[in-house]
Amino acid sequence: MVLNYIWIALFLIAFAVACIRVIFWGDTNAFQDIIDATFSSSATAFNISIGLTGVLALWLGILRIGEESGLIQRMAKVLSPLLSKLFPDIPKGHPVMGSIFMNIAANMLGLDNAATPMGLKAMEELQELNPHKERASNPMIMFLVMNTSGLVIIPVSIMVMRAQCAAQNPSDIFIPILLSTLVATIAGVAAVSIRQRISMWNRTMLLFILGMSVFFSAIGYAFVHFTKEQINTSSQLIANIILLSAIIIFILSGVRRKINVFEAFVEGAKNGFKTAVRIIPYLVGFLVAIGVFRASGAMDMLVASIGTCLDFIGIDNRFVAALPTGLMRPLSGSGASGLMVDAMKTYGADSFVGRTSCVLRGAADTTFYILAVYFGSVNIKDTRYAVTCGLIADGAGIIAAIIISYLFFG
Repeated sequence: MVLNYIWIALFLIAFAVACIRVIFWGDTNAFQDIIDATFSSSATAFNISIGLTGVLALWLGILRIGEESGLIQRMAKVLSPLLSKLFPDIPKGHPVMGSIFMNIAANMLGLDNAATPMGLKAMEELQELNPHKERASNPMIMFLVMNTSGLVIIPVSIMVMRAQCAAQNPSDIFIPILLSTLVATIAGVAAVSIRQRISMWNRTMLLFILGMSVFFSAIGYAFVHFTKEQINTSSQLIANIILLSAIIIFILSGVRRKINVFEAFVEGAKNGFKTAVRIIPYLVGFLVAIGVFRASGAMDMLVASIGTCLDFIGIDNRFVAALPTGLMRPLSGSGASGLMVDAMKTYGADSFVGRTSCVLRGAADTTFYILAVYFGSVNIKDTRYAVTCGLIADGAGIIAAIIISYLFFG
């Protein structure tokens, strides 16, 4: 129901702002901008879905090999002590644990092309365990909020864009982004845990958090001391090695178990096209609403109002110029990236606004895109409190990004 209200609100707000532009500002292009946005956004949604078809076919085929060879089941068994604390409703050792882990790992490494198919696979398996097929289950909500929090170890794309915008040290935003996404993830998981009455105070979770903190610190130290060329080379090399190694490991696992690897791949790949087609209506619906909202000028009015209010009460509002990136991020990844690049070009890649914009871009993920695609792939209509908890994670990430940016670049 929440997605329904948000979808309606985006259109109504866009219409109201367009009326204001025509009546008070005499802008006769207001409604034309909105109509143009509906056509361009619907085309974009279709292109995204079709573009996902090949990637979905590839990775769902690879995952099918992992299922038939028993590799995913073995991964699930190893990960059960940790993931069972966050997903108590999932039977221990269930194969979905392996899919969840692979999705989270791919997201943390910035491997978006691999993360989405693995996430959709996890949703299909979670739907099999779901007793109410049109209503989001507790594990689904926890899984999606962990996705929307945007926890990432290596923000490759942001560092590359900073390098392209002539930043002196493209990796100077690395630790601020790491800290911001960590705050967003903790806030999102905590919100869901409170709602589902899941206890986070246990030895397994505390050891995991400690281990991740040490690991993040080591990665952060290494990247802060990398040169521009080393960042680009090492990040691409690491991503490529991980992706190819995953494919080889799955294939070798199938060979070891003496299954028909190619036949298993083809059977899994067939679902890629079906899934891509199934998510088209959900993508079209939300991307058009978001496009209309942007084209109406509502985002610009919101940011200007925030800046005016902060200036009136005497609070430093330098971050407001970077705020559009943070507000756009839950709505559109490409839109947020465009605003981030625009901020770096306008104010300078090494300016406070330029850096803060980059941290805001990495502080969360495309919440509404993820919810629309993942829930749409399994025909979930009642999302319960998933949107609320996802937005809590986004809000915590944005606030943390602003505060941390002042601490690092203030």
